[in-house]
Amino acid sequence: MAKSTSLRCRVLEGKDLPAKDVSGSSDPYCVVKVDNEVVARTATVWKSLNPFWGEEYTLRLPRGFRSLAIYVLDEDTIGHDDVIGKVSLSHQQISAEPWGIDGWLSLAPVDPDEEVQGEIQLEVQVPEQGHPRVLRCHLIGARDLAPRDPSGTSDPFARVSCCGHTQETAVIKKTRFPRWDEVLEFELEEGELGDAVLSVEVWDWDMVGKNDFLGRVELPVGTPGATKGWFQLLPFASSAEEPGGRLGSLRLAVRLVEEQVLPPHCYQPLIQLLAEPIRCPGQPPAGTALAVLEEVSSGESRQDVATKLVKIFLAQGLAVPFLDHLIARELARTTDPNTLFRSNSLASKSVEMFMKVVGLPYLHEVLKPVVNRVFEEKKYVELDPCKMELSRGRRISFKGSLSEAQVRESSLGLLQGYLGDTVDAIVGSVEKCPPLMRAAFKQLRRRVEEQFPSEQHEEVRYFSISGFLFLRFFAPAVLTPKLFGLREQHADPRTGRTLLLLAKALQSIGNLGLQLGKEPWMAPLHAVLLPSITRVKTFLDSLVEVDGTHAGEEPVLVAPLCPTATIKEGFLHVREAEEPSSLLPRFAFKKRYFWLSAEALSYSKTPEGQARCRIPVAQMRAVERVDEGTFPQPHVMQVVAQDGAGQLRTTYIQCKGAQELWQWLWALRQASSTNQTMLPTCHPGAFRAARWSCCLQPARTAPGCSRTHGAVALGEWSDPLDPAAAAQSLYGHLRAAGARLR
Repeated sequence: MAKSTSLRCRVLEGKDLPAKDVSGSSDPYCVVKVDNEVVARTATVWKSLNPFWGEEYTLRLPRGFRSLAIYVLDEDTIGHDDVIGKVSLSHQQISAEPWGIDGWLSLAPVDPDEEVQGEIQLEVQVPEQGHPRVLRCHLIGARDLAPRDPSGTSDPFARVSCCGHTQETAVIKKTRFPRWDEVLEFELEEGELGDAVLSVEVWDWDMVGKNDFLGRVELPVGTPGATKGWFQLLPFASSAEEPGGRLGSLRLAVRLVEEQVLPPHCYQPLIQLLAEPIRCPGQPPAGTALAVLEEVSSGESRQDVATKLVKIFLAQGLAVPFLDHLIARELARTTDPNTLFRSNSLASKSVEMFMKVVGLPYLHEVLKPVVNRVFEEKKYVELDPCKMELSRGRRISFKGSLSEAQVRESSLGLLQGYLGDTVDAIVGSVEKCPPLMRAAFKQLRRRVEEQFPSEQHEEVRYFSISGFLFLRFFAPAVLTPKLFGLREQHADPRTGRTLLLLAKALQSIGNLGLQLGKEPWMAPLHAVLLPSITRVKTFLDSLVEVDGTHAGEEPVLVAPLCPTATIKEGFLHVREAEEPSSLLPRFAFKKRYFWLSAEALSYSKTPEGQARCRIPVAQMRAVERVDEGTFPQPHVMQVVAQDGAGQLRTTYIQCKGAQELWQWLWALRQASSTNQTMLPTCHPGAFRAARWSCCLQPARTAPGCSRTHGAVALGEWSDPLDPAAAAQSLYGHLRAAGARLR
């Protein structure tokens, strides 16, 4: 039995943030920390004091989780980013709300004296006898201290106080992992020991200005004996006044889920019960476990139920029959074809999540070129006369101010180009669409034709598919490409408006032109939309022309995610730790194409390369970030693996940006989460110039100076299939509806 503790954190939006730029605005983004470890970063919303992020993270938490903190920062092109404020939530605060915390929370100021992290290793001995008694405090070292210097390190020393006596250790320069190994002694008079407290403060020494506080710990020493171990550094007691909303507020939805996950075989009866109406379709569907789940789920829980069901049936090889069963039930309740799949029913949500799980690579291949072009060109596009800014239109031409008609004509030309390229990519993607998606759509059309066979409902067979594919897949991805992994950042206001207009056009195509006249200013696009609708219908006809054996008449016997199936892939830069370098050459990191499966992390020179280097997942012992400044290149992580001879080998991998770094960290940590021999510590630096850059130890084989981390943040769509965890979640939904079940 394993205890699974996860945190669902949605960073929705900010309100009334203070301006940090000379323009009177800010460029805010959020950083999510679990116990002072950064686990996620939202995109930057440019030039906004009321930003919307709408990003969701599922954090798989380590044991002993203490706190969650969300920091809001203002991104600056030059210099350090400005800290706006933070929201801190303790484990107790979150767990006290069984349905989670959901609402606006005021931002608190960030006091450097409260922003402490790390631990200190001490041994304190108090003799039972003697006069005077001599208290011995052995300061061994500290780890994971906060960086206070521009170099990303600190110059730490410790100040120890007891009964009015104070002593200090030596200063260790340029490290967050100091090792003092000093013994400080205090002579205590009779009577002083009763309520005595030993105070140990850690400071960053500065040559100019005052020293920076790094944390403190207090230990009672009234009881004779020895106290030894690692102690968490704590801040000074807060004396700051409540900001009273002066820093703005953050809208969050946070929920802690703690579950005991049993071995997979324990869930087989539940999975068989859920699959019973799929495997034996002749029985009445009303009393099945699936029907009960559909009845008791609503709102946000319905999306969670749909996600878990899709993953379970994908693992069983029954995803297409499962969707077919839900669609048949939905059609049986539908009398008006105009309302078909319009609600957020379990069938609609399941098809939507199925497309995201199965079709995300397909979505990227189809839409990414056009979306990237819109971001790179940053053209001003506007058709609504109420929103036109003619002053901006001047940038289109140097011939003087442009009229409303000229701006409309220019915008129309740009939008027609983007829309034409998008439609071309979609209608030409039949062979790229995953067979499972095509099979599901074929079954969907067959069911719709059975329910609405008359000629007057001929459009319904097209709309039933286009409603999912365009309205719930392509259009939302164009509107918010960051949330679908198409871009690392949200769009700026100008690019966002272009994407909104393009998404509206795709929605009109998905509606088969039934709502073309909804907004009169979209009328100039009709000349492009109407021919596109004809092409899309032809595309949909071709899409469902798939072999019958894939269409769900026979169960798929192989689970889509086998151990060798790719979980994540892409170009990264790699460097082996064993390469000799005291001064790193410019091209020490080599560009390689990476594949991650549940079995191994592999890489080769090209995506087509067959000669691949390979790190088995079972041999991984740590997956950690590398301190900034360790290498000339930023955004580096390390994979420590044990080879067949028992030797530890470190591979350094550099990512393009912070977001990509975290995504690969999450995926690698999840893949190796069941390894039983993970390292408790590792070095967040590199060994060069005959010492570790992090803790300055001279031996390559010196034990790690920093704790390894197990917190995992995963997007729901890329989460590797875990039927046991999914089944436990569904069991929780059924248990919560006990009265209805009885």
